[in-house]
Amino acid sequence: MQDAAQRLKNLAEQLLGVPLPVRLRAWDGSEAGPPDGPTLVVRNRRALRRLLWKPGELGLARAWVAGDLDVEGDLYDALGRMAGLIWERPEDDSRSLVEALKEPRVRAAAAELVKLAGPFLPPAPPGEEMRRRGRLHLHTKGSDRRAISHHYDVGNDFYELVLGPSMVYSCAYWDSPDGTLEDAQRDKLELISRKLGLAPGQRLLDVGCGWGSMAIHAAREYGVGVVGVTLSQEQAAYARKRVAEEGLTDRVEIRVQDYRDVRDGPFDAISSIGMAEHVGSERYLEYAEALYALLKPGGRLLNHQIARRPQKDESTYEVDEFIDAYVFPDGELAPVGTTTGLLEQAGFEVRDLEAIREHYALTLRRWVANLEAAWPAAVKFTSPGRARIWRLYMAASALSFERNKIGVNQILAVKTPLSGEPGMPLRARTWN
Repeated sequence: MQDAAQRLKNLAEQLLGVPLPVRLRAWDGSEAGPPDGPTLVVRNRRALRRLLWKPGELGLARAWVAGDLDVEGDLYDALGRMAGLIWERPEDDSRSLVEALKEPRVRAAAAELVKLAGPFLPPAPPGEEMRRRGRLHLHTKGSDRRAISHHYDVGNDFYELVLGPSMVYSCAYWDSPDGTLEDAQRDKLELISRKLGLAPGQRLLDVGCGWGSMAIHAAREYGVGVVGVTLSQEQAAYARKRVAEEGLTDRVEIRVQDYRDVRDGPFDAISSIGMAEHVGSERYLEYAEALYALLKPGGRLLNHQIARRPQKDESTYEVDEFIDAYVFPDGELAPVGTTTGLLEQAGFEVRDLEAIREHYALTLRRWVANLEAAWPAAVKFTSPGRARIWRLYMAASALSFERNKIGVNQILAVKTPLSGEPGMPLRARTWN
């Protein structure tokens, strides 16, 4: 009788219709598959039951988070080899599971997998999975608050390990791949400040202010007054402490507040850095209109946002199951053309767009390295499952940016007054 690894390999190749690109090690210690490269470790039969009850990415994610699946060797190499089977399926490959099971070979392989999985009971999802109250009313103030809390209120100590001293959780701006993360994040904040044309005496609204890094940089280096808003209680407490330590309490106010509830405009400038991904397609125009209303005539918005590639049929777009369940609940990505169109529809004049996709890949690889270097502490500050989530999410995201599956853009938009004078230099890219 074949050992578990060889049986699994044969079944996987029957179901997938292609050779397995990684080596397999099963719970009985047996191995099968390519001798070189990384090894996918199936620690127990429960991993198979998770896949049978939730075929596809969510079942794999649950097995990974629970520790039922692991990778030995280079995680990036393993993800790159498996990407075509899981994350990078062709857009026109829309065959359903029901259709696939009509094929005799697939049906036979699935039946054999059921036998190999053991008692056919659905394992409970890992505790780190987002528990929803329904999806009928996404992106209400309450649902956004719960989603943000799920992602950000996991402990500031954990984020310090991953992000480093800069405490900036968005794409850095690199001068060289050999530079330091701290320098690259400082350069990103400086770039945004210059694009916004900040000057002493102005007011800046920082939407989704995180741990306060942009607010502190703008107040300290440019003498502006800053209002930073976040929905995370833990972020706000940390940011306020940093503001006080910098002696900037007279210039910076950190609020736990929804951007839709800000009433003390107008502002000279607004920064939105890595926040708009949480807004959702059905609320994006409302977001753009709210920020437009909060700006003075001639005021500038810097919208720093991840974008996905457009699909042939946009109605088929689905949110990534792993990201939605474990990382950014209710988050959505849109093509950059859609985003600029909605900003213009709200009244903005889009003046500049800078694509910095490669920069995010470099940033994520540094975050992964930070996490791996401090793994025992990261597990202590959160949980083994949470640490595994962040490692997988950041490594997979780095590959997605490198392969141009997703990008990130800084969009500079102006509330151009009726006079038509945007207040911009004739050669706008004077910040470079």
